[in-house]
Amino acid sequence: MTKGFKAVTIQVGDSLPNVRVQILPGATLQDVSIRDLCANGVTVLFAVPGAFTPACSARHLPGFLEHAEALKAKGVDRIACIAVNDAFVMSAWAAINHADGKIMMLADGNGDFAKATGLSSDASPWGMGLRSQRYAMVVKDGRVTHLFVDAPGAFEVSAAQYVLNRL
Repeated sequence: MTKGFKAVTIQVGDSLPNVRVQILPGATLQDVSIRDLCANGVTVLFAVPGAFTPACSARHLPGFLEHAEALKAKGVDRIACIAVNDAFVMSAWAAINHADGKIMMLADGNGDFAKATGLSSDASPWGMGLRSQRYAMVVKDGRVTHLFVDAPGAFEVSAAQYVLNRL
């Protein structure tokens, strides 16, 4: 196992853990349960190590923006991005990338969801502390149906096109 990464504990077929994340729709900060957000319908949830980081900003988020309509045409009800950042950073990142209304930005500020799913990573060597691994998952009615976790340093299986091709 590469330093900083650990074994994934959530698996296909598992229910999402009942963890609270934050969203910032408009000017009101809200605490929401990620389990409740994904309880009905199909959600594509993708995680980035950090908003405004190079690969996340140049490729990961833009790919989901580019393929949002195609994902919805395949039966996806919502697309959500999660990162171990605060809701204000996630909201600013959404605004700069014109993601509002297309991708729901979820702030896992303390890394609670990343830890609960076994998808956290230690980015301390790069001055970033606890972060999330890069992944995408498809959740149907609260249960994981697909899970694509990139190898450390890679950006392949969590890409929007890869997810789209597997739906």
